[in-house]
Amino acid sequence: MNIGRALAVSRRVFMDLKNDKRTMALITIAPLFAMAIFGLAFSGEIKDVHVIVVNEDLGMQTPMGQVYLSEAVISNLDPDTLDITAVDNLTSALAMIEDGEAWAVFHFPANFTNVTVLAQNQLTDARTSVNIYIDMSNINVADSIMQAFNGAVQQTISESGFELPVSMNKTAVYGQNADFMDFFVPGIMAFVVYILTTLLTLITFVGERTSGTLARLTSTPLRESEIVAGYAITFSIVGTLQALLLLTVGMLVFGVNVEGNVVLAFTVVALLAIVCQALGILLSAVTHREAQAIQLIPFIIMPGFLLSGVFWPLEALPSWLRPLSYLVPPSYAIDACRSVMLRGWGLDMVWMDIVALIAFAGVFLFLATISLKRRG
Repeated sequence: MNIGRALAVSRRVFMDLKNDKRTMALITIAPLFAMAIFGLAFSGEIKDVHVIVVNEDLGMQTPMGQVYLSEAVISNLDPDTLDITAVDNLTSALAMIEDGEAWAVFHFPANFTNVTVLAQNQLTDARTSVNIYIDMSNINVADSIMQAFNGAVQQTISESGFELPVSMNKTAVYGQNADFMDFFVPGIMAFVVYILTTLLTLITFVGERTSGTLARLTSTPLRESEIVAGYAITFSIVGTLQALLLLTVGMLVFGVNVEGNVVLAFTVVALLAIVCQALGILLSAVTHREAQAIQLIPFIIMPGFLLSGVFWPLEALPSWLRPLSYLVPPSYAIDACRSVMLRGWGLDMVWMDIVALIAFAGVFLFLATISLKRRG
């Protein structure tokens, strides 16, 4: 091998890269973007989890005055981890969990302080319980809630000197038997469809542009909207089949439980596939060849990885970054799939996610058709 000729080839490739400003920008920005995304995803702690406190504790009169140990525990709950709302009625509080408005309810019974003080003075062997009603559909969030409550109890013991003979009566409102795979499969099902459908459409469309196939299609009586619709039908079917394969493996191999309607979950994934194929066509409008399309991959994968909540709860993101999750279509599909599969919710509870996906699909399909008219 002649090293001089090899270096000449290398020099020519570098010159080509230097003259392609778009490629140079992607080469520079993509790794920085990926590092920032991973840094934000794995450096944060779960924060601002909405929980409800129902405090029925009547307290106890002591020589030092009226004592309410429940208030001491509540005051020691970590305000960074938990966003606490006080509600007087337990029924109303539980309804907020069932509607997805809160993650947990801490219910302090009327005898909480009384039993604790009497037990501390060895006047009774009774124990009191804090009733914790919790949504277990997200294992990471649920674990953070329980850690925050246990930490508050331990801090109250340290400050008050009471042993607090308190047990925690935990009731799972949703996800009673859920484990990590039950939480993971709905998210990965939507995420895989998002990644594969977007990239497959992007690469396919760029390939057809460069080969001239798309130009020949647009020269026929076919309308641009008909071409886009054809791709939408194809890749939505492909995406749904991928979801079916993933769910089948999850159920048969990993024992994933499905509480709700499987057909509804598939409908959500099919809508996501339509959104993603339109997104792929849109992205193809800013690329001229396959190499540039491949360089867009980090900008497709990373926002979905970070902002959709597929691997890490959105509660772990910085508060300033969370609103951006509303701009990422997979976040709606993942939320809907988990709600259907883990919570058993129906169309009446996930319709907002479906409307959002339909809106994304409509806008992207329209813009994809416009881009095809301009560059077809």
